[in-house]
Amino acid sequence: MEVFTKSLPVAQLLEQPVRYFFFTGKGGVGKTSLASATALALSESGKRTLLVSTDPASNLNEVLGMDLTSRAQIVPTTANLFALNINPEAAAADYREKVVGPMRGLLPESALREMEEKLSGACTMEIAAFDEFTAFLSGDSASAYDHIVFDTAPTGHTLRLMALSQAWTQFFDANQSGNSCLGPLAGLEKQRTLYANAVEVLKDASATRVILVSRAQKSSLKEARRTWQELNALGIRNQSLALNGWFTPTRSGDAVAQIWAERQNQAVAAESTFLQSMPLLRAPLLPMNLIGLEALRAFYLSKEESQAALPSATCTHTTTKLADLDALADQLLKSGRGVILAMGKGGVGKTTVAAALGVALAKRGAKVRLSTTDPAAHLADSLGELSQSLSVERIDPKAETKAYVKEVLSQQPTDMDSDSRALLEEDLRSPCTEEIAVFRAFARTVAQGQDGFVVLDTAPTGHTLLLLDATQSYHRELERQSRTTQYSQAIEKLLPRLRDPDFTRILLVTLPEATPVHEAASLQADLRRAGIEPYAWIINQMLANVKTGDPLLAARAQAEIRYLNEVVENHARKPAFGIPWSPVEPTGKAGLQLLFSTNQQS
Repeated sequence: MEVFTKSLPVAQLLEQPVRYFFFTGKGGVGKTSLASATALALSESGKRTLLVSTDPASNLNEVLGMDLTSRAQIVPTTANLFALNINPEAAAADYREKVVGPMRGLLPESALREMEEKLSGACTMEIAAFDEFTAFLSGDSASAYDHIVFDTAPTGHTLRLMALSQAWTQFFDANQSGNSCLGPLAGLEKQRTLYANAVEVLKDASATRVILVSRAQKSSLKEARRTWQELNALGIRNQSLALNGWFTPTRSGDAVAQIWAERQNQAVAAESTFLQSMPLLRAPLLPMNLIGLEALRAFYLSKEESQAALPSATCTHTTTKLADLDALADQLLKSGRGVILAMGKGGVGKTTVAAALGVALAKRGAKVRLSTTDPAAHLADSLGELSQSLSVERIDPKAETKAYVKEVLSQQPTDMDSDSRALLEEDLRSPCTEEIAVFRAFARTVAQGQDGFVVLDTAPTGHTLLLLDATQSYHRELERQSRTTQYSQAIEKLLPRLRDPDFTRILLVTLPEATPVHEAASLQADLRRAGIEPYAWIINQMLANVKTGDPLLAARAQAEIRYLNEVVENHARKPAFGIPWSPVEPTGKAGLQLLFSTNQQS
C-alpha cells in the first residue's frame, strides 16, 4: 500500500518530543496502550513524565498494576513516571464543596440543599473533571513535569471535553444574571482565564501533539476521520494518526492470516485520501495484551524482539462451547417486546451486536427500533438497507436540545415579565441543557419498548453510567426549568423499567482480553448495586475458536483462553454467548448475518 509505505514507526513520537501528548480515538483502538507505553519510554529517557487519564472508564489501574487516584503517584519500580486518574464523580464532589462550602453558615440549610441538588447532574461531573484537566495544561500542576501524556476518553467524550472551554466562554459572555446550573458565576469566572489558556495550549503545535489512534478497520478509520474534521473545526490542527495493531503475516498460506491482511489493506485503501492529510505512524500487532511495565516496554521494541517469544507450531487449544447469537435471538424473541441494552467498554462491538440482534429479531418478524445514545454515533455505519419492520434512530444532542428549549419556553405564562424570561433563556443556553435534553430522549426511547423491541447501542461505560445514575437529579432539573413536560412519566418510570428483568435485558459485551472482561465485570457490579441484573454476557470476535496456523494470531488466540474461562466460570450467571472472529467486517445486513454463522469455529 503506497499510503502505508510512507508511514513512520510509532517510535517517531519519541524523537524531539513535545511537552503534551494527547491520545484519542474510537474505543478499543489502543489509546491507553499507546499513551502508557509512550509515557514509560519518555520517563526512562530521564524525563519526569505524568500520565493522566481523563476517561470515565479508564483501565490504567490494570495496565500499570496500581490503584490510581486523582493525585499523582509514582509508578512502582520506575524512577520518573507518575500517573493519576481524573475520576468524574470524585471531581464533582470536590467541585460541589468548593461552590457550596463558602456558603455554609451564611445561607439556610434548605438553600444549601437546593444548591447541592442543582450540582448533582452529569454536567457538573463534566465541568468538574475539566476543571482538573485544565490545571495540567495551564495551571501550576503542570510545572513539575517535563512531559504530560493524556490517555483521553472515547471520541465523543473527548470532543466535548475539548470544546467545553469554548462553550463556557460563550456562556460567560451571554449570561448577566450571576447564576447558572453550576452555581454562582462569580466562582466560575475565576476559571475563565484558565480555560482559555488550556485551549490555546491544545492548538500550539510546538507544545502539543494530538495523536488519533485507529485500527486498520473501516469503522475505526471513519471515526478517526470524523475526529480529525471536528478537531480542525476547533482550531486543533497539530494532529498525527497512529495506525495501531498492523498485522504482517508470519506464515504464508494461512487462510485466516491472509483474510486479516486483506481486510486491513481494504480499510486503508478506502481512506487513502484522509491518511495522506497528516503524519502517519504505524504500530505492529503484538502477541499479548499490554498489561504491566514489561509488556509496555515491548511496544517500542523492534518487530523481531517483540515476536521473539511466539510459538512455532499451530496453536491447538480447546475452550468451553458457547451458545451463538441465533440462540440469543430466539430467547429474546419470546418476550415479544422490551428494551435490549448492549453495554461494555468502548470498542468491544456494542454497535455491531446491537445491529446484528436488531436485524435478527426483525427477520423473525418482530417490530424493532434500533437507537443509539453514543455521542460518537457509530450505529448508522453498521446497517445497509433496512426491512420494513426495522427502524433506526439516533438521539441527536443538538436536535434534542433545540426541541427541549422550545418546549420549555412555550410552557411559560404569556404574561411572564421580561427579566424572568431573560433569566430562563440564559439558563437554557448553558451547556447543561444539552445533557438534560439527551437524558430526556433516552427515557423516551426506553419507554417505546412497551410497543415492540427497542435495541439500544449505548455509549461507552462511563457515559452510560452517568445517564443511568443521574435519573433523579435530571428529574429535579427538569422540574426546576419547567413544571410540566410531555416526557415526565417516561423519566419517572425509567429506573423501574431498567430494573424490571421482564422489560429490560442488558447484554454485557466484551472481547476475550483482560481489560474488556474486567471492565464488564466492574460494570456488572455497578449495575447490581443499582438494582439491575444483566441478562447475558457476549464474548465478541473470538480467535480462540478459529483455526489458524499463523504464529502471531495463534499466540493471541491462546492468550484468549484464560479470559473466556474467566467469564464462564466467574462472571456469567447464565450461559455466555460467543461470536467468532469474522472474515469480513460486520457492516451492512450481509456482514451482520455472518455473525450468526458458526462455520469458522473449530
